[in-house]
Amino acid sequence: MALRWFAALLIVFNISRGWSVPVQGKEDWGYVDVRDGAHMFWWLYYSSGSNFKDLPLVMWLQVNAASVLFVDNPVGTGYSYTDSEEALTKDVAMIAADMMVLLQHFFNKKPEFQGLPFYIFSESYGGKMAAAISQELVKAVQKGSVKCNFAGVALGDSWISPLDSVMTWGPYLYSTSLLDDYGLMEVTSAAKSVQQAIDQGQYQKATQLWSVTEGVVEQNTNGVNFYNILTQEDDDLLKSSSDHDDYLSSLKRRHVRPLHRQSLAELMNGPIRKKLGIIPQNVTWGGQAEDVFSSMAGDFMKPVVDIVDDLLSTGVNVTVYNGQLDLIVDTIGQEMWVKKLKWDGLQKFTKMKWTALEDPESAGQTGAFYKNYKNFAFYWILKAGHMIPSDQGPMALRMLKMVTLQE
Repeated sequence: MALRWFAALLIVFNISRGWSVPVQGKEDWGYVDVRDGAHMFWWLYYSSGSNFKDLPLVMWLQVNAASVLFVDNPVGTGYSYTDSEEALTKDVAMIAADMMVLLQHFFNKKPEFQGLPFYIFSESYGGKMAAAISQELVKAVQKGSVKCNFAGVALGDSWISPLDSVMTWGPYLYSTSLLDDYGLMEVTSAAKSVQQAIDQGQYQKATQLWSVTEGVVEQNTNGVNFYNILTQEDDDLLKSSSDHDDYLSSLKRRHVRPLHRQSLAELMNGPIRKKLGIIPQNVTWGGQAEDVFSSMAGDFMKPVVDIVDDLLSTGVNVTVYNGQLDLIVDTIGQEMWVKKLKWDGLQKFTKMKWTALEDPESAGQTGAFYKNYKNFAFYWILKAGHMIPSDQGPMALRMLKMVTLQE
């Protein structure tokens, strides 16, 4: 999971599943040196089928409802790269600082986007990054160092409160008949070890124990897929596991190897690389992914609920959305951290009744529920796992239009 989440902060915050290369429309791309030895890649697609100035700019999935800015972030993911391991980011604060350099460069280079509504959509660990980036972006806009019309952030299946996710894996799997009483006891025990490490401020140890807990889940569910509980992990991936795997090897097996299957690697390092024409010869798409996670391991299990609170208190429009079938960032865990917010509108938001949204592809069928109050909204996306745009594309598009005030 963690390493897959670094694939491309979309900004893309993730292009790992269901991603296809747009083939029409105006586009541009380039590198920005965000620090000495740290080179970040961006790729812009102007909206097609309409004047781009009539639509917002979004860092998220490829749709005709917006222009889309992809950024391989943090440096070391996708086509972004560093000259040495020392230049890799260590925490979300460094990630946010790098992104401010890139956004300053982008909006100066593309002044036509400065007045358009600018939204950050995120998924997975990218949601944690997006919260920190949004917090710094508000400050940068106020200071005038980044010229843009920041309109909001949407956090999808996001790693905002890692412990709330891990602690609810057992109850979620038990409620969906994927654990028996014995399995629930084992998963709960492993999760409590993660909690103890976090309580003691041992975040790198918590990351290691998080990986151990994933292994306990696999053993007790016969290999449930962390990204969609209705599917099972690839048998080849399960067979490649070893009792002697260290936690990084386990992470690579679960969350990196599926991303770097031959067809995708050939696409990104073949025709796409040739099309772009600016990728250095010594840079392989995703080649530094493991090093990125190793560098960030001490930050991985730290929560950023306080940052979301800060965004809400400063008036930033915040949307949370989650897939019903996602395990790695299950909806129960998302609801738990939301209830911990100190935001002054939380009490009224919690008492509100949600509204059903019709599935765009199935007339009369419910595709999602949502509710919003003031500058906060929550979307429960049905029949979707971790990658909502891949699992429920039309519903994701409708949500995007609602968030960006096009519907």
